[in-house]
Amino acid sequence: MKRLFDIIFSIVSLLLLSWLILICFIVASIETQSNGFFVQTRVGQWGKLFKIFKIKTIHPKTNRTTFFGQYFRQYKLDEIPQFFNVLLGDMSIVGPRPDVEGYYDLLQGEDRKVLALKPGITSEASIKYRNEDMVLSQHENPLEYNDKIIFPDKVKMNLAYLHHHTFAGDLKIIFRTLFGAS
Repeated sequence: MKRLFDIIFSIVSLLLLSWLILICFIVASIETQSNGFFVQTRVGQWGKLFKIFKIKTIHPKTNRTTFFGQYFRQYKLDEIPQFFNVLLGDMSIVGPRPDVEGYYDLLQGEDRKVLALKPGITSEASIKYRNEDMVLSQHENPLEYNDKIIFPDKVKMNLAYLHHHTFAGDLKIIFRTLFGAS
């Protein structure tokens, strides 16, 4: 049932938001003077690597977030192309956010069970850390803070999801993601 929901939700979302993806793509292409899509390898279910699709928000030459890229990130518009990843079966609507290599793929013991879940566009952890960039920027060593505080908390939350997720719970997470409700 989850996969069927993912497919229907993604198709409807892509049909409704295709115009927005096109506008963001054009703006990102102009601003970055390159292809407006960002494609990166991420760790998926069972540790399998896949290519995630996003709108590019960082200029490849300056390595800085672009003017509109800041807004794309703030309003999560850069994430909309991930509905294509859901259609391809690499991701789900709800599940742990896929990370780059060097995090989930290195988990040990009980924590490694997180890899049984298909990565998602949203989750309890992504709601809690929706302003993660801002939180990290407030620390002297953002990487260390992420590795010691944020990432372990995300693993804990994602393990709780693994053991207790339901379709109704997924709908609540989607609602909270879209409307910011607690």
